Amino acid sequence: MAMNVAQKLIHAHLVDGQMEPGSEIALKIDQTLTQDATGTLVMLELEAMGLERVQTEVSAQYVDHNLIQEDFKNPDDHLFLQSACQRFGVWFSRPGNGVSHAVHMQHFGKPGKTLLGSDSHTPAAGSMGMLAIGAGGIEVALAMAGEPFYTKMPKIWGVKLTGELPQWCSAKDVILEMLRRHDVDGGVGRIIEYYGPGLKTLSAMDRHVIANMGAELGATCTVFPSDEATRRFLSAHGRGDDWSELLADEGADYDVHETIDLAAIEPLIAKPSSPGNVVPVSQIAGQPLYQAYIGSSANPGYRDYAMAAQMVKDRGVSAQVSFDINPSSRGILATLIRDGHISALIEAGARLHQAGCNGCIGMGQAPASGRNSLRTTPRNFPGRSGTKEDAVFLCSPETATASALSGVITDPRTLDFPCPAVAEPDQPIVDTRNLEAPLPLGEARNIGLVKGPNIASLPDFEALPDALELPIILKVGDDISTDEIMPAGARVLPFRSNIPKIAEFVYDVVDEGYVKRAKKTGDHAIVGGENYGQGSSREHAALAPRYLGLRAVVAKDYARIHWQNLVNFGVLPLTFANADDYDKLEPDAVLVLDGLHEALRKGAHVKAKIKGKQGALELRHQLSPRQVDMLLAGGQINWMKRQQAA
Repeated sequence: MAMNVAQKLIHAHLVDGQMEPGSEIALKIDQTLTQDATGTLVMLELEAMGLERVQTEVSAQYVDHNLIQEDFKNPDDHLFLQSACQRFGVWFSRPGNGVSHAVHMQHFGKPGKTLLGSDSHTPAAGSMGMLAIGAGGIEVALAMAGEPFYTKMPKIWGVKLTGELPQWCSAKDVILEMLRRHDVDGGVGRIIEYYGPGLKTLSAMDRHVIANMGAELGATCTVFPSDEATRRFLSAHGRGDDWSELLADEGADYDVHETIDLAAIEPLIAKPSSPGNVVPVSQIAGQPLYQAYIGSSANPGYRDYAMAAQMVKDRGVSAQVSFDINPSSRGILATLIRDGHISALIEAGARLHQAGCNGCIGMGQAPASGRNSLRTTPRNFPGRSGTKEDAVFLCSPETATASALSGVITDPRTLDFPCPAVAEPDQPIVDTRNLEAPLPLGEARNIGLVKGPNIASLPDFEALPDALELPIILKVGDDISTDEIMPAGARVLPFRSNIPKIAEFVYDVVDEGYVKRAKKTGDHAIVGGENYGQGSSREHAALAPRYLGLRAVVAKDYARIHWQNLVNFGVLPLTFANADDYDKLEPDAVLVLDGLHEALRKGAHVKAKIKGKQGALELRHQLSPRQVDMLLAGGQINWMKRQQAA
C-alpha cells in the first residue's frame, strides 16, 4: 500500500495497535527533548523510578526558559538539571546556549526518527522528516526509560503547497493562513503533512516555522518530507551523513485534503488574544505600537534575523518602539555577528537579549500595560507576555520590523524600499562547546543529584474512589489555555520544581479566588468549554490543581496533551454527551459520581447526578483500558509502582 510520510514514520515505529484513526497505538521513541520549565519534574520522575541510564538513542535537556537569575531558585535548578543529566546519561545544553527546538534541530534532529518532548512545540522537528510530538513530562520520562509512547492514531491531513511566496511574505504567513482558516482547534486529532511543488521554495528553517506553530492548531504534530532542503541544512551543519531521503510514495493518500497557493499569501497578523484571531495586516495598519519582537522558537532561523537587519540597515527604528532581538542559539548569534547583521540591528536601535525563550514565556521583555506588542512568537494568550493587560499580536519578522521602523502597525508591502533578498547561510558557525555530552556509565553512577532548597519531592496521590461528591468551584468558557490554568513568567516559573508553592498560582489569570476556594473545599470539580487546556504541554497545569483537590473536569472537549496530563495525575477528564448540559452545571452545584470503577471499565458512558436535583447527567470518557487502570490507580506514577511490584 502506498504510504505518506507520516504513515511511514508511524509504521516504522509501531510497537502495538492498529493504524486506524482513533485507536490507541504505541510508538518506539528514538529521541527525547526536555527543557528547564518541565525538565525538573522529568528528572525527579526518573529518580522516583530508580532509573540507572536512559534507553533512548539521544536524550537532551535544554536550559532555555528560566534564564533570569534574580535569586537562587533558577540557578539552583540549572545545577540540579546538570547533575541529573550527568547521572542519567543525557546531553545538557547550558543556559544561554539557545532555544531547545532550534538547537536540537541543528545538532540532533535526524530524518526518519521519532522525538518526544516535554514541550508543546517539539513538533518543530517535523520540519526535517521526523515524527516529533509534544507530551507531558511523565510520558517523556517513561520514553527515556525505554517505554513506548501511547497515543491515539491521528488522521493525516495533507496540505498541498503550490506556487511561491511573494515578496514581503514568509513562512510565518503560511501558518497564520492555516490558523485563519481553521482556528486553534482545527488540527485536533490530526497530523499535518505538507507536500507539493511549493515545498521546493521553502528552506528547512522555513518549514520549522510552520511545523512549530502547528501546535497552535491543536495538531498532534506536523510532518515534512526529508528532501534536498533537509540535506542542505544537515550538510551546512556538518551532519551530512545523518541525512536520508524520506518521501511520500507515489499515489499516497490523506484522510483530509487542503491546498494553499503560496503566491496568494499576503502579510497576516493574529490579533490579541489568540493565535487563531488572524486578519490581514492591511486591515489594522496604522494602530500605534510599543514593541516589536524578533525571535523565539517560532521564528528561530538566521534568515528571520538577517531580514530584520537588512530592513533597518542605515535606518533607525521609531523612538517610541522597543525593538527586541532574541537570538535562538549561540551558533546563529555568532553567524549573525560574523555577517554584520547584529551591528546593523544595534545601530538602528535594537535591544539585544541572550539566546533563549525570554519574552515568549514571559521571562523579560514584557510590554507596557495595554500597549501593542508585535511578536514573532507562537502564542499570545492573555497575560503570557508577563503583563496582565497585554495586547500581543503575532506576525512575521517582515511585519514586525516594518512596524518598528514606522512606529505603527505597518503592512511591509507599503514600505518605500525594495524587499531585501536574504537566505540561510551555506556555512553557519556550528558551536558545540556549550553542549555537554553524557558521561560514561561508570562515572555516571558516582554522580549525586544536586538539590537546592526550592526542589520538593513529588506529592503522593490516592487512588480514584468509586464514589465522589464534587462541588463545582469554577466554570470556564472555550479555549482555556494552560497559560491561564498555570501561568508562566518570572513570577511563577521559578517554582516549577516546588508543587506546593507553584499551586498558589493556579488559575490566577482567570479567577484569583480559585486557590482559596480549593483549599477550603478539598475534592472538587471544574467545568470547561471547548478545547480545554490548549497550549503548553506543562504538566503543572494538571499536577498543581490535583494537589489542590481537583478530581474531575467536565468539559465539552479537550486539547490532546492536557487531557493526557490530567489522566497521568489521576484527574478524571469527562465530556458532555449532550453539549447543552454545559449550562446545567454551575458553580456551587455538587456533581455526584457513583459506581465509577465499573462504569469506567464497562464502556465510554458515565452517569452523574447534580445533588438535590432530579434526573441523571450523561457524561462520557475517552479512556483506553490501559488509561482506565492508570486513572483508578491514582495516576501514572502509582500505576508504574504497581507494575514494578507485580
